Amino acid sequence: MAGNILGEMFRVVSFGESHGRCIGVVIDGCPAGLELSEEDIQKELNLRRPGTSRITTSRMEEDKVEILSGVFNGYTTGAPICMIILNKDVRSEDYESIKYTPRPSHADYFAHVKYGGYNDYRGGGRFSGRITAGFVMAGAVAKKLLKKILEVEVTAYTLEIGGEKAENFTLDEAKRHRYENDVRAPTPEAAVKMKEKIQQAMLRGDSIGGIVECTVTGLPVGLGEPVFDALDSDLAKAMLSIPAVKGIEFGAGFKAARMFGSEHNDPFIVKDGRIDLEKNDAGGIVGGISTGAPLLFRVVFKPPSSIALKQKTIDLRTREETEIIVSGRHDPCIVPRAVPVVEAMTAIVLTDHAIRYGIIPPVIRNL
Repeated sequence: MAGNILGEMFRVVSFGESHGRCIGVVIDGCPAGLELSEEDIQKELNLRRPGTSRITTSRMEEDKVEILSGVFNGYTTGAPICMIILNKDVRSEDYESIKYTPRPSHADYFAHVKYGGYNDYRGGGRFSGRITAGFVMAGAVAKKLLKKILEVEVTAYTLEIGGEKAENFTLDEAKRHRYENDVRAPTPEAAVKMKEKIQQAMLRGDSIGGIVECTVTGLPVGLGEPVFDALDSDLAKAMLSIPAVKGIEFGAGFKAARMFGSEHNDPFIVKDGRIDLEKNDAGGIVGGISTGAPLLFRVVFKPPSSIALKQKTIDLRTREETEIIVSGRHDPCIVPRAVPVVEAMTAIVLTDHAIRYGIIPPVIRNL
C-alpha cells in the first residue's frame, strides 16, 4: 500500500488498521511554535468517537490520543508530530466468517485479490472507517493553525439523511445546533426527522446514507496551484479518500447542469471599497483558486455496506455462490460521525495550500 500520504508541504501519513494495535498519523511540515496539547486533539476526536449514541456502532473505544513526538513544552518543534490511539474494544472473531465470504460492497474481495490474501480483513483492516480517527487527529492541528494564523473557520454539518434535508438555516444556526443532536443536523427540527430515518433503517436491519455540507469562512484569495493541484481538485481527492464517500459538489454543484451561464455566473461588485462577488454559485473556487468568498461544498456518503440482512456473495474456496448475514458492530448511518472527518480533511488541504502560498510561516512567533 503506497497511497497513505496526503499533502505536499503539510504532509499527513496515515497508518493503522481497524483491529490492529493502534490507529495513528504522522504530520511532517507543521510549523514550529504552535501551542498544542493532547486536549486540543482529544476535543476533536470525541466528536467522531464510536459508542456515544444508540444510532452509532456499539463498539466502545475511548480513542484517547497520545502525542509521541514533535511537541515540547506545549509547543510544536517543527519536527514530525506522531500521534496514536490504541484499539481496545476489538472482537476479531466476528470477522472469521468473512475470511472466505467477502461482504457485498466492501473492499474485502478486491483487497484479497490485490494483496494476494495477505491483507488484514478484520473489521475491514486498512479499508475501515476506523482509520479516519487519524484524519481527525491531523485535522485538529490543521484547524488550530488556520484559526490562529488566518482566522479561517471550517464548519461541517449533516445536510441530509435518507432524503430528509435540513432547510432554511443560517451558518450561525448550524454552528450552534450541530453538536447538540445525535445526527449533527443544523436545526433541531431536521435532527428529529433524520434520526427517525436512521431508526427505521435499523429496525429493518438495514443502513442509510446522506450528505455532509461544509462551509469555510475567512479564506483569502489565491489558495490553489492549478492545474493539477487546484484547490477543488485536492479537496475532492481528500474527500474521496474518506471511506463511504461517493461524490462531491461545489457551490451550485450538479444544479449547474440545468442553469444558463447568465444564472450561474457570479458577478463582481464593489462592497465597502473592495472587490467582492454578488453571489457564490462557484462555491468559493474559480479556476482552481480560492475567490475569497466562503468555500461551500457537499459530500455524498453511501449507506454502510455491513447490514443484518441476507445478501448474496461467493465462497472463495469453492468459487460457488452463497449467502451472508454480516455480524459485528456497525453504524447504520456513517454521516453523523463523518461530520468531524470532513472538517478535518478540509483543514488539512487548506493548511497545506496556505503553507505553499506562503501565508503560514515556518515558525510562529509567540515571544
